[in-house]
Amino acid sequence: MTQGVIFDMDGVLTDSEWFIAEAGKIMFRENHNTAVTHEDFLPFVGMGENRFLGGVAEKYRLNGFDIERDKKRTYEIYVEIIKGKLDPLPGAVEFVKACIAAGYKTALATSTDYIKMNASLEAIGLAHGFFEATVNGLEVERRKPFPDIFLEAARRIGIAPDHCWVVEDSVGGVQAAKAAGMRCLGLLTTFPEGEIRKAGADIIVKDLSAVRVEEIG
Repeated sequence: MTQGVIFDMDGVLTDSEWFIAEAGKIMFRENHNTAVTHEDFLPFVGMGENRFLGGVAEKYRLNGFDIERDKKRTYEIYVEIIKGKLDPLPGAVEFVKACIAAGYKTALATSTDYIKMNASLEAIGLAHGFFEATVNGLEVERRKPFPDIFLEAARRIGIAPDHCWVVEDSVGGVQAAKAAGMRCLGLLTTFPEGEIRKAGADIIVKDLSAVRVEEIG
């Protein structure tokens, strides 16, 4: 019986990947006089900003790369460029509200850092009163596909893993949900259906506008 629903953020509630890649692109130009592309970031999507930025720095062999300084500047740019531009994905806000109305405890579990998590939630109108707990990438040692972030989210809302659903869009996220002993609603906002199915998603839909809360009861 479902008692809790744990949401990933990027690719589930909103699509911030273009914006964070653009912020990283601007940062590398400012701090390292290096022209990188959006495509350079693709292999590191969903791994948290340390790897998202660090992987590109490794590709270009930037010896002067400083993760704390460069990440801070990337976040400053990100917060500015999403103003009035970052929107929720179809059905996202409505589905979160439906879960709450159904009596489920809700949590957010995202590999991104606290600053980007908060800025994104504020931008899409889900920052206050929608999640009983949040876990960000700085609060767990092992990232997805390890189950740590989902297990911590379940612990914080006081629900056993086998009574939780996870809503995910990435292969690693689905694998992490299944490794945590949870059921997974897989969205096709980022990866092809075959990859999400192979990862073990229990239900697969194109986005949250295509599912009713009763389907995860």
